[in-house]
Amino acid sequence: MASFVLAIFLTLHRMSDQSINPRWHSIQSAAKFLAPYRRQVAYSLIALCFTAAIMLSIGQGVRLLIDQGLATQSKALLAQYVVIFLLLTAALALGTFTRYYWVTWLGERIIADLRSRVFNHLIYLHPGYFEQNRSLEIQSRLTADLALLQTMIGSSISFALRNLIMMIGGIAWLFITNTKLAALVMLSVPLVVSPILIYGRRVRQLSRQSQDKVAAVGAYVGEMLGQIKTVQAYNHQAIDQQQFHRQVEQAFDVAKRRTGQRALLVALTILLVLSAVGSMLWVGGIDVIEGRISSGELAAFVFYSIIVGSAVASISEVAGDLQRAAGAAERTMELLQAPNLIQSPDQPAILPHVCGNITLDQLCFAYPTRPEVSVIDHLTLTIRAGETLALVGPSGAGKSTLFDLLLRFFDAQSGAIRLEGIDIRSLDLTDLRRCFALVSQHPALFHGTIRDNIRYARPDASGEAVQAAATAAYAHEFIIQLPQGYDTPLGDLGSGLSGGQKQRLAIARALLSDAPILLLDEATSALDAQSEHWVQQALQQLMRNRTTLVIAHRLATVQSADRIAVLDHGRLDALGTHAELLQSSTLYARLAALQFQTDANPTPTE
Repeated sequence: MASFVLAIFLTLHRMSDQSINPRWHSIQSAAKFLAPYRRQVAYSLIALCFTAAIMLSIGQGVRLLIDQGLATQSKALLAQYVVIFLLLTAALALGTFTRYYWVTWLGERIIADLRSRVFNHLIYLHPGYFEQNRSLEIQSRLTADLALLQTMIGSSISFALRNLIMMIGGIAWLFITNTKLAALVMLSVPLVVSPILIYGRRVRQLSRQSQDKVAAVGAYVGEMLGQIKTVQAYNHQAIDQQQFHRQVEQAFDVAKRRTGQRALLVALTILLVLSAVGSMLWVGGIDVIEGRISSGELAAFVFYSIIVGSAVASISEVAGDLQRAAGAAERTMELLQAPNLIQSPDQPAILPHVCGNITLDQLCFAYPTRPEVSVIDHLTLTIRAGETLALVGPSGAGKSTLFDLLLRFFDAQSGAIRLEGIDIRSLDLTDLRRCFALVSQHPALFHGTIRDNIRYARPDASGEAVQAAATAAYAHEFIIQLPQGYDTPLGDLGSGLSGGQKQRLAIARALLSDAPILLLDEATSALDAQSEHWVQQALQQLMRNRTTLVIAHRLATVQSADRIAVLDHGRLDALGTHAELLQSSTLYARLAALQFQTDANPTPTE
């Protein structure tokens, strides 16, 4: 049954383009989501065929009503055929209800499955994919494009199938009723198909352009609203209004051209079809006057002609919807088929007990978007279990990139990272990332309660464990002062909390994960003195008995590290303690001089 539905797409496609288009491969891929619901598809098709048959039978009811009821002037026969007509109408209503229910159910069910499948694929894609593709445009594909596909599956396909059956059945009844008049109607078929061949390709191209423009508009809105404080702080509203208006107008211009082509297609089809019907009425009327056919036969023929004409016109209109849906399917399948470059091996190595021994061996890496720039350049470094290693260096030295490589957000082009002597590329991703707890400069907090955010690393953690982690992170005191305590809902990105409070929640989450290796990325750089004090206290608890890698621009925060690695343009410039590096590393000494000079001579304030 699913293949029968798919045949409609392919038939309409061949009418507009004889070549095999990749877009229609996307339609076929989307149609595969019908396979688990063959029974529901069968219900829909049975109801659809039933309603089409009833609709076609009404034409014969009209003929009998005129020839046997009105022409004979028999009230009994008239009442009989009126009852038959009403029974057909009731059957049509029942069939229409069944068809609408199951077709709509299929549309909702398949789009829900497709939306889940796409999200499940995206959530595991390597982060590099989202650097090369705008996240807000991806959101648009998950909403607007899938809504368009839902309309196609839940309405347009059914409509197209119904009209196709009505067209075929109507043509058959035309020939049964009167061959001469049917031949006259058939002469209009080439004239109706021609506009579809001419304008179908244009509509398809403009449909994809329109969807791209709408997605760009949605992405722009999301970006501006997400950065609304910056927008207003710099009084950028007027400029953003102009840019948004320009994008909206560009989307409107494409939509206007697409609508014009579709409107012209439908108008030409209706004009040609109804002109053919008018010619038929003239010829048929002469035959009735001269007694060659009855009035009922002419009425039935007109009825079937209207059915065929409206079916052809409707199919030509639905073809435009299907063109847009084909574009949406293509964009959705692009997401679903996006390759994941970072995956677990088929047979992952077994990870022994992790103490935190890490080895970087001649590591080289450049981002795919900037392959000519080596961010990590033949880096060799050994990190001992339980030690605290600080990573310092100028911006662009490769410090944060190293964290990305440790977590396998990216893979190095050459060299290796070994955890407990095992290449991390041979480990299961879940097992590997379970070994790390990350606390970044801008902690990621999610919409939900404080309890949900702390428990993000361990969803099954008990309330006592959550409270213990918060206490160790010096967060419990401010949490219980909130109106709903641990059940206080947070806004987007933890809005409503101070920077220090957000960091302490992130530290509590890291404590709860109980990972053996800790990654601290500028965890205190954006805090005031009081907040930094509490966060430093929490970090001392977190770093205890763990291998810790610390990124910091403020050298005062890393002087207590066991060792300090100085990075410069992805290379290891020097390695040692603070005192050793002041003597052995020119770069570190310069950074220290600049840092401590700045601290000794703070910028005057009012």
